[in-house]
Amino acid sequence: MNKPTRFPFVSVSGTPYERGLAHGAAVADRVRRGVALYGGALDALDYHGTERRALIEGFARQIEALGSHYVEEMRGIADGAGVEFTDVVMINARTEVVAKARRERKVTVQREPEEGCTGVVVLGPRSRTGSLLHAQNWDWRAECAETGIVLRVLREDGPDFLTFVEAGGLARSGLNEAGIAITANYLESDRDFRQEGVPLALIRRMVLEQSHFALAVKAVATTPKACSNNMMISTVEGFAVDFECAPDEAFAVYPDRELIVHANHWVSPIALGKLKDTGIANTPDSVYRDWRVRRLLEAAGEKIGTADIKRALFDDFATPYSVCRPPRPSSNSNLSATVAMVVLEPGEGTMEVAPLPALQREFTRYSLRGDPVVLAA
Repeated sequence: MNKPTRFPFVSVSGTPYERGLAHGAAVADRVRRGVALYGGALDALDYHGTERRALIEGFARQIEALGSHYVEEMRGIADGAGVEFTDVVMINARTEVVAKARRERKVTVQREPEEGCTGVVVLGPRSRTGSLLHAQNWDWRAECAETGIVLRVLREDGPDFLTFVEAGGLARSGLNEAGIAITANYLESDRDFRQEGVPLALIRRMVLEQSHFALAVKAVATTPKACSNNMMISTVEGFAVDFECAPDEAFAVYPDRELIVHANHWVSPIALGKLKDTGIANTPDSVYRDWRVRRLLEAAGEKIGTADIKRALFDDFATPYSVCRPPRPSSNSNLSATVAMVVLEPGEGTMEVAPLPALQREFTRYSLRGDPVVLAA
């Protein structure tokens, strides 16, 4: 693959529709690539035309019940990018949409394989700056290096926020001006897709809309989901918790020695006593990725900085099945890779992001207030 360039920066404000319109117009080509990528999964299942729209409109109604402003923003994105509204809904509910399509077509595989991720939080007492640090490698389709963006949303109805997300999406990893941050990792269990639930992307967006950490906890721990997911949330006030989420229950994993490290397997003893981890076949490297990252962070000493976190997340032990994954063929005939490394400093309101970090090490710093700055590699 060619050396990737930095992710586009999009800053929007105004009403939900106006924000969406600006978002879609600014990165229309990337939105269309995302539509083609996930629409291809529906094409392969012979979902077209009226049947495809009906499938996705069911998710749109569910999202509107959660909050009409989400739908207004997605309509704006669609109009700005020149795509169908249902295409933008698909981007925001792609896990749930494709899984439901597979169930209806009686296809046994329900989750996209090899969506990895390794997440880290360093609490203030272990941080070189004295302020909490939060980071993640996002492992997914290498093609998403061409769909990712950094989105800044300036709001009149709540805290401004900054998120790394696929173009057309409402949120993924990010932080807000209240000092709340979130990253998320793939998890799988035997409870998946037995109930309807709020699309995962919308839960992440809900977290970034909160002014108080307790309400962010509520959004993650109590919102019903269709499938499992791991969500790591933190507050600049000095606390973090990792929620291993089954569709109908959340299991808290607390910091150990002021650190949280999580990959893609369940670790809560309570969770493992109540459900079956069915994801190891898709992410067998998970069992050593979190161990490697924790070991490297501990080796950095009692005080850990962003350079130490990056060093740990660049780890190439057992490559290409490594913490930092170079593009390689996946079990689903796609190219799988660490699409982005994201390092969040909630106290500063900044996010450093490197695309395809196994191929290059240039970061761009994005801010809630300033312009992007390219950092020396």
